[in-house]
Amino acid sequence: MRKQVLLQMLRPQILRGISAAGVALAAFLFTAQRAAADEDDPPSRVARLAFLRGNVSFNPAGTDDWVSAVVNRPMTTGDKLWADDGSRAELHLGSAAIRLSDHTGFSFLNLTDEVTQVLLTEGTLNIRVRRLGDDENFEVDTPNLAFSILRPGSYRINVNEAGDATLIAVRDGQGEITGGGSAYNIRAHEEGMFNGTDQLNADIQQGLEDADDFDQWCLDRDRRADRSTSARYVSDEVVGYEDLDEYGGWRPVPEYGTVWFPHTVIVGWAPYRYGHWVWIAPWGWTWVDDAPWGFAPFHYGRWVAVGGVWGWVPCPPRPVVAVAYVRPVYAPALVAWVGGAHWGVGVAVGGAPAGVAWFPLGPRDVYCPSYRVSQTYVTNVNITNTTIINKTQVTNVYNNVYVNKTVNVTNVAYQNQNVTGAVTATSHQAFTSAQPVHNNMIRVNQREIASAPVAPMTPTVAPQQRSVLGAGAASRVRPPIPILSRPVVAKTVPPPAPVPFAKQQEIARENGGRPPAISQIRQVQPEVPGTARGNAGANASVRIAPPVLQRPQQNVPANRPDAIKGNLNRPVTTQQQNNSNRPPQGNANPPNPSVRQDAPNQGNRADTMQGNSNRPSNTPANQNSNQGNSKTDRPPSSRPGNAGNSSPQLDQKHQQQLEDLRMKQDQERQKIEQQQVRERQQIEQRNSDAQRQQNADQRQQQQAEGKQRQIEQKQQQQLQQLEQKHEQQQQNLEQRQQQERQRQSKQDKPAKQDKPAKPDKSDKPHH
Repeated sequence: MRKQVLLQMLRPQILRGISAAGVALAAFLFTAQRAAADEDDPPSRVARLAFLRGNVSFNPAGTDDWVSAVVNRPMTTGDKLWADDGSRAELHLGSAAIRLSDHTGFSFLNLTDEVTQVLLTEGTLNIRVRRLGDDENFEVDTPNLAFSILRPGSYRINVNEAGDATLIAVRDGQGEITGGGSAYNIRAHEEGMFNGTDQLNADIQQGLEDADDFDQWCLDRDRRADRSTSARYVSDEVVGYEDLDEYGGWRPVPEYGTVWFPHTVIVGWAPYRYGHWVWIAPWGWTWVDDAPWGFAPFHYGRWVAVGGVWGWVPCPPRPVVAVAYVRPVYAPALVAWVGGAHWGVGVAVGGAPAGVAWFPLGPRDVYCPSYRVSQTYVTNVNITNTTIINKTQVTNVYNNVYVNKTVNVTNVAYQNQNVTGAVTATSHQAFTSAQPVHNNMIRVNQREIASAPVAPMTPTVAPQQRSVLGAGAASRVRPPIPILSRPVVAKTVPPPAPVPFAKQQEIARENGGRPPAISQIRQVQPEVPGTARGNAGANASVRIAPPVLQRPQQNVPANRPDAIKGNLNRPVTTQQQNNSNRPPQGNANPPNPSVRQDAPNQGNRADTMQGNSNRPSNTPANQNSNQGNSKTDRPPSSRPGNAGNSSPQLDQKHQQQLEDLRMKQDQERQKIEQQQVRERQQIEQRNSDAQRQQNADQRQQQQAEGKQRQIEQKQQQQLQQLEQKHEQQQQNLEQRQQQERQRQSKQDKPAKQDKPAKPDKSDKPHH
């Protein structure tokens, strides 16, 4: 009886405890489910191949094939590059730029939202970092050390041909070198030579003032980005925005804000038509555009037809006030897909549809990734890429597509679906084999397109080997085998080596043509004995640097090569810096027995460095400006051959003149393009009327088609003449500005001092 009374008294407390436990369990399960979903979210950024010169070869992750590199190819973890003799390449990722000199082997060991880890086996890199987040890690791994960039700035890293010496020069910024059980700090205007692998010998000195051709080219590319007008209208985290100035113009458009309109001389041009499709894990089908400016407008923002002319609505710029900021999220292709009897939407993987058709998304359309993602990712990839869409609309579409599995959407009015000429179609074979779309287009019936169902996700078409390699031809230029197999030292443990494409293809087929989820890829990645899955890289080319056991002596000149290629008479400075004010070095973390250590080397060789090592330390910048997350201050830009002679007022005046001319030219171009659109619509309408007439004979049809071709040729010639006229106008303006600067330069020179007058002979004394 007493036990029953006691149980009745304790019953409320027991129920509350059970309820609390249930809530905690539910919260745990929800958190675990969300974490499982979020781990499949791909990185929000990729690197872009922005510039190529000479013979540059590309090796996609998961393959053994080397092909010629192609501009605008997105690059991610596991991708490799080789710049052969006399070649150069430039990569952009977020607010950073990586440039390769000739005879350079490069790859991404890891590229995520917080980690940029690159591999340099031989050659020279120039890296400029304009912004570095508090949780962001930027690391360059070479055969004998790991270099961590600690502050925004400009850096040059050179690895010699033997792979046992690394030269690091810092124009501005700060970094840390780790290797051989030692750690060293290197600051702005310093240059360090590091020899050996088993034991790292360092010689850190004041940087030299000389600069080679590669350095000058990098400075010119930096100034080009710093002067970009497009940075006013688009986020500087959008990869490729600096290329928009040269190939288009900005104009205000009611409802959409300031819109960018490309300068193109192709009649009937439309977005996502002149390029090819490739397969890049983990995103799947990805668009690679042919235009030199064709990256930002096809992976960020939205397209809209204004008066029959296509314009790009950009991602909003970074807010000036300190508010929560989500940087623009990269998307493989912002398009919707056309379904129906003739197109690839909803067709099984085993079948081959007659064709694949798509059109660009507008500012109000929700982008739905075909790869596995969380609801948070779907929200971010949409709201960071357009200012017109709202979160409620994104949530509704997410529930329809991902929760209710509604693939064919018939009740959604897409903004560009019924725009004349918006839909592009190609064959199944051209789509999967990375062939140029514009050379393999299928003519579409506008009436059929208007009534066809639209799917927000890519067709269920599995990739083939050619889908991964892209449009580049098989490369005859490959890195030497010793460079390919050369291991590097890393401070941060990289992810496992990429899964071979054959395995990815198998999973894609099992997924019904959808890309393998990141969690699926991890399940088939090789494990490293003695380490937790996903914690250590199963990468034979990487050796983790041993922990720093004690503080090394700084700036000890040891084994600095006497001869550096490109500067054989380089003097060796004997004066060393005072290191008493340097922060203490070292790593208090104890050694991890589960992590492989550096293998002993064959000694500290000091062979001739490969590439030019004449790293400039000129163009000084205020070191304090590089701290935190603020954009690094750059030196004021000046025109070649006129440094120091032009006043800021004159530069501002000339810049305004150029912008006014471009605005006037853009208005003229828009007027002509709209007139051409009306002409094409009229001829298309007449052709359609002729087809509907049953008594129209074949001769009339041929005459109508011939007239249409004449109109298109005339319009193309008209656009080419307009382009030549605009180029001549800009050249004339620049010549006038150059003459004005020269006149001002002469006026600013100090007047010659008057010579003292000679004494008058008449004033001489008489004898």
